[in-house]
Amino acid sequence: MTCFFPKIYISYKAKNKGDGDSVPIRRMRINKFLAEQGVASRRASDRLIEEGRVTLNGKLAKAGDDVSPSDVVAVDGKILSHKVNYEYYLLNKPKGYVCTVSDDKGRKTVIDLLPAGAGRVFPVGRLDYDTEGMLILTNDGALAYRLTVPKNEIPKTYLVRIEGTVTESQLNRLRAGVEIEKGVVTKKCKIKIVKTDKEYTKLQVVLTEGKNREIRRMFEVIGKNVDFLKRIKIGELTLSGLDRGAVRKLTKEEIFYLGNL
Repeated sequence: MTCFFPKIYISYKAKNKGDGDSVPIRRMRINKFLAEQGVASRRASDRLIEEGRVTLNGKLAKAGDDVSPSDVVAVDGKILSHKVNYEYYLLNKPKGYVCTVSDDKGRKTVIDLLPAGAGRVFPVGRLDYDTEGMLILTNDGALAYRLTVPKNEIPKTYLVRIEGTVTESQLNRLRAGVEIEKGVVTKKCKIKIVKTDKEYTKLQVVLTEGKNREIRRMFEVIGKNVDFLKRIKIGELTLSGLDRGAVRKLTKEEIFYLGNL
């Protein structure tokens, strides 16, 4: 069973959204509307519009059009609903998969791990090709935004293994924030040693941001190579009971929890 520390919540903007529930779509660009309906990606939706296959209130749609709940949108003459079934999945991502819907290099994607019949969902944030662990996939853009926008500072916990040993002085440098490229400085973070010997050191790192390859680049600054990296928690949501490569639907309680982080 997935475990996290219980909290008491007063309100949740999307509290009526549960696994499989339908809720009205807010006003949005037409390509985003088509993507959330599972018609195609935003880019592919733009092509459909350019080809004259999409109508808005009986007229040919244009790429910059906005859609509101009172509008009638049709693709190839088929009218689309203004409701969307939100789906939420928790994946224990293994190495060797990219966090995209498709890959032009022919690599396996996390979408390949979803069960048959899963709707059109997208990864929330990214884990590197060689990084394992917790990944949420959903078509709920509001939740995805909440979990990834830097200003919300959602804590994400990683298990890290580096080659050799590390000193507290080096770790304090990382905890305070380091420049990983010109003008790019990491936020303060939490780091503790879990296990160490002469050959390697295991650490737990808690970040509140998600820069590209951030942990690997942080440790490169102090001359250390990360040879294993796994995200094990988002907030207090864990991977407990979920094998590597396995996926399951989030419960309504977990969706509620994530929406209030």
